[in-house]
Amino acid sequence: MRRALFFIAIAAFAASSDDAGGKLWWSHVQYLASDRLAGRATGSNEYMDAARYVADRFAALHLKPAWTSGFYQTVPFQVKTIDESHSSLAIVRASETLPLKLGPDAAFLLTGDCAPATKAPAVFAGYGLRVPAANYDDLSDLDLKGKIVVYLQGAPSSISGPLAAHSQSVGVRWPELRNAGAVGMAVIPNPDSSDIPWARATLSRLMPAMSLDDPTLAGAAGLRVAFRVNPASADKLLAGSGHTFAEILAAARSGSPLPHFNLSGEIDAKLEVTHGSVTSPNIAAVLPGSDAKLKNEYVVFSAHLDHLGVGAPINGDSIYNGAMDNASGVASVLEVARRIASLNTKPKRSILFLAVCGEEKGELGSKYFAANPSVPASAIAADVNVDMFLPLYPLKALEVQGLDESTLGADVRAVGNSMHIGILADQQPQRNRFIRSDQYSFVQHGVPALAFKFAAPPGSEEARIQKEWLTKRYHAPSDDTSQPVDLAAAARFNDFIAALLERVADDAARPAWNADSFFARFAR
Repeated sequence: MRRALFFIAIAAFAASSDDAGGKLWWSHVQYLASDRLAGRATGSNEYMDAARYVADRFAALHLKPAWTSGFYQTVPFQVKTIDESHSSLAIVRASETLPLKLGPDAAFLLTGDCAPATKAPAVFAGYGLRVPAANYDDLSDLDLKGKIVVYLQGAPSSISGPLAAHSQSVGVRWPELRNAGAVGMAVIPNPDSSDIPWARATLSRLMPAMSLDDPTLAGAAGLRVAFRVNPASADKLLAGSGHTFAEILAAARSGSPLPHFNLSGEIDAKLEVTHGSVTSPNIAAVLPGSDAKLKNEYVVFSAHLDHLGVGAPINGDSIYNGAMDNASGVASVLEVARRIASLNTKPKRSILFLAVCGEEKGELGSKYFAANPSVPASAIAADVNVDMFLPLYPLKALEVQGLDESTLGADVRAVGNSMHIGILADQQPQRNRFIRSDQYSFVQHGVPALAFKFAAPPGSEEARIQKEWLTKRYHAPSDDTSQPVDLAAAARFNDFIAALLERVADDAARPAWNADSFFARFAR
């Protein structure tokens, strides 16, 4: 009977979708990614304009404000901005000092304590991971006391994608390094899995960094210095060690163990940072459930509203509009909310529609919400998150992060089968997408969660399009509304999400982690 009702619901969505061409969805993207909103940087006036736009549309749909005070949750941030003219990074060997030029060679990461001066020896620690659940440990044979740990971004293929991604998050990696005595860390991005070329990625180093102004949510305590090293400059750091970056990269490509060794000399870091503070809101609304009991549980549909704001110009354009990243996701939240709110029979569980700030600063808005939700934390049954799903070609299949971690995977497959959309697990786990958006904030609080991307089979035209987009438009001003987008595919994706949310909200059984999932240990 439930199966029959589900297919009736799918048919109802298909019949009631008055946005088959994606024009309503696209109208939201056009406003949110317009030059007028100047890239929606967290804490900016333009972000607040975007927040009002979202709240106004929630109100027009007669959704219930998530808080007694309204649709907004104020999130407090500490802000750090580097003064590169008074900062430096160098390798000191005997009487020789070799500068690492900030920008071309390396970039500071403004996380942790950001000590004004740190001079310490360094050690290369493979992937720099300790993962007891996978019986993997890069640290056991190394003396890290008082040292800076240098590591290659990534993880061995023997560790499953979601667990590997989780283990690489700063909040998991740094405590292991700190407990082993380290004072800093330096990452060499793996060029085989980097989304953005170094020359463009390094432009963001001058943008303000943020952390939550809440001692209970502060991360990376004790981290004196952190920086990224250009893979093309890595041999400057490795010189005198008897190892080369080509050797390390070859080992990673072949799946061989990475070497562990002390680096020659010491790293001398001087860092001048200015400090400030700012607030910015999350925006949330609730569609109350129709079942007397299940309405007290909530399915969250989330997307991040912020982007990078205004930054270093590329081809004369300095506004990082963030159309696909992630005006597209917030537009889907608004469009799916409209569709579900218009149903004659509302879902049994309540649905909480959430647009968060601070994602580009490290999933901070969702981290704050997950720790301070507008409903009882134990009442949050699931999170469905949309971030940069990339409707650049017809929707034939979706990659789903978290697919095999919880019972939500069965729901996704059921909706996919009904709509003739293929469902795949993450095909590029080395990109760590499981931890790179707001679903991860909910996962850490024990909430089963999913995130989505349009699939692109290796060697296909779709793969070429997606790779070209990442290389040329991701975190660049060209991610604007002048780019080609498949509006019909976006509309079909919204149909899929709406059907998924209704299925999860109507299921008598609450979503649960699979017994063999590492993340089951976080369940409340």
